[in-house]
Amino acid sequence: MNTEQHLERYRIVGEPFYAPQGGEIELFEAAWRNAIPVLLKGPTGCGKTRFVEHLAWRLKLPLVTVSCHDDLTAADLVGRYLIIGGETRWVDGPLSRAVRAGGICYLDEIVEARKDTTVVIHPLADDRRALPIEKTGELLRAPPEFCLAISYNPGYQSVLKDLKQSTRQRFVSIEFTYPPADLEADIVAKESGLDAANAAKLVKFAGMTRNLKGSGLEEGASTRLLVHAAKLMVAGVAPRAAGRAAIAETLTDDPDMLQAVNELGASLF
Repeated sequence: MNTEQHLERYRIVGEPFYAPQGGEIELFEAAWRNAIPVLLKGPTGCGKTRFVEHLAWRLKLPLVTVSCHDDLTAADLVGRYLIIGGETRWVDGPLSRAVRAGGICYLDEIVEARKDTTVVIHPLADDRRALPIEKTGELLRAPPEFCLAISYNPGYQSVLKDLKQSTRQRFVSIEFTYPPADLEADIVAKESGLDAANAAKLVKFAGMTRNLKGSGLEEGASTRLLVHAAKLMVAGVAPRAAGRAAIAETLTDDPDMLQAVNELGASLF
């Protein structure tokens, strides 16, 4: 199976629902047409991944997503030699496959990867648009269709978990945040099938938890968590129980904060 055939499974057939908040779609498309890599930044669960999925569908490009973590190595991205059927063969990593096929490679939560690993994307993220494969001596040239996109959550950045300037200044940046209340309620209703009135209550609940960020909560309830709660409610789970399981218990383990968040939910449902 060649690389193009292999990446067919990464093509998105049906349109992923995405509600634009501004000119982010046009900005991404302009960057893609000009071979500029894109950095998406914003809180967890606010729609960054769905946005990339929507753009991959819109541009008819395969999408290779890598969830970055502390143990991610350069070989995990680029590829390695493996013994297959008694023979030693080179196997491309997700980054190499996306480059060869001219797709989108999306590195989710890039700051979670080791800093020495992120250096491998530098030649792809500037005018060279190339990926050196040191173990094979090959230099992959990215075709015009290839797009490199990365994301991170600035709310978690620290001295050890920040994106280096040498990396971020290769990208154009699109900032994401939670949608306005009416739009977020529409998203929750669309994604879950929940009625508009209860969707609006969930969004109000989320706003209350977001006001507690830095005052007992690391993060408030994301749009993703609201959709989870809404789906439970549509499935017949009582609103308070759905809010407790999908929102309160997910946000914190602290007994006092749990009680506070549950009381916020009880005030609405």
